Amino acid sequence: MKENFAISVRELTKRFNDFTAVNAITFDVKQGEIFGFLGANGAGKTTAMRMLCGLSFPTSGQAMVAGYDLYQDAEKIKKSIGYMSQKFSLYEDLTIRENIRFYGGIYGLSDHEIKTKTETLVHQLHLEEQVNKLVKSLPLGWKQKLSFSVAMIHQPKIVFLDEPTGGVDPVTRREFWTLIYEAASKGTTVFVTTHYMDEAEYCDRVSIMVDGRIDALDTPLELKRKFNAPSMEEVFVQLARKAKRAE
Repeated sequence: MKENFAISVRELTKRFNDFTAVNAITFDVKQGEIFGFLGANGAGKTTAMRMLCGLSFPTSGQAMVAGYDLYQDAEKIKKSIGYMSQKFSLYEDLTIRENIRFYGGIYGLSDHEIKTKTETLVHQLHLEEQVNKLVKSLPLGWKQKLSFSVAMIHQPKIVFLDEPTGGVDPVTRREFWTLIYEAASKGTTVFVTTHYMDEAEYCDRVSIMVDGRIDALDTPLELKRKFNAPSMEEVFVQLARKAKRAE
């Protein structure tokens, strides 16, 4: 295992009875890298991400995340990473301020740190007039940007983003990727899944899962060259055609 990488994975496998959701995947992610983790529905990418976040125990294989062993240090991993899901990240019936305080507490920040971080975050997102409003009153795009900022509130070494821009308009998606670039420029490793193949072009490197395996891994430019494809969408389609299972 290579501990100088932000994430180092060897033969990581997850089985559910006779079904192999993740099949002996091996890869490394560099510190400060924007790493795209792609795959069609049912390919196994969400299961793999849950293992790397310490939320699901592997069947076999090895992994180091933020310098911690996946088997021995799952709780330390959880405190060293940020996580954002499209499906659930914020509590809709809490205010913006209450959500920030709640997650700051989960990540172990002191009351003083939470207060300071809240002021900074609200100012950066221009939410001063909305800070005491319920999150459910915010447009989806603002919810997503707030979710990302909350996931970054403790300055994690790695942030896992599970389809973070799903359902938002193209302008908001571009604004969201500006936040991702800023995080990476400050040394945070970004591990992101997306269904938008144009977003794959924004990543430093991209892996593509098919039926629980990683079938391709390289820079977007090299993947397009290898598959003689004009876009990442065409690369994805060529690989997805090989899939034998569906969600």
